[in-house]
Amino acid sequence: MKYKGVIFDLDGVIVSTDNLHFLAWEKLALRENIYFNRIINEKLRGISRFESLEIILKNAKKRYTNSEKEEMANYKNEEYKKLLTTLSPKDKLVGVQDFLDFLKREGVKMAIGSSSKNTMFILKRIKLENFFDAVADGNDIKNSKPDPEVFLCACKKLGLSPNECLVIEDAFSGVDAGLSAGCDVLGVGSAKEYEKATYHAKDLSNFQTLEFIKNK
Repeated sequence: MKYKGVIFDLDGVIVSTDNLHFLAWEKLALRENIYFNRIINEKLRGISRFESLEIILKNAKKRYTNSEKEEMANYKNEEYKKLLTTLSPKDKLVGVQDFLDFLKREGVKMAIGSSSKNTMFILKRIKLENFFDAVADGNDIKNSKPDPEVFLCACKKLGLSPNECLVIEDAFSGVDAGLSAGCDVLGVGSAKEYEKATYHAKDLSNFQTLEFIKNK
């Protein structure tokens, strides 16, 4: 294994919560009579709740005060957290548990690097709350991806330099953030064909074939 540490994005890499985010934002949009669809939802991948709200509000027919925006963001989060209670260990994405077990056997340090403030809640739902050596999430940072802050924070918590760590991301903004932090990046899912990524894979089901695994 080429790297001493692996930093995982959460949503779309460890578990897919994209549809839950969509349903929660959709409920808010319906309440406020704002046009919203899955194409708009794709633009929200990897960015913070308030930045996501600002994108959605571009289609609003009225202006909102900061206090109203805060209430809307909190409403969306409460709806999202209700939906998160449906998650269970079976919702881990394909290949994830086998890859995590492999890294554990290899003695590779592991961290989560996510913009979400619900990271620990999600990890508890899928029974991985005690698996990682470090968690850096939306509660630790001021700037969401593509800013590298969350990955730099994860590296620091692992006690490793960025060039010793591999980031695994499914969003273009996350790939950019990982590279800006000084890490190599494996693009999976929606980012599997993003040319800037260091490595590319559909998912983690065939991780043994990836170049960084073979490069001892």
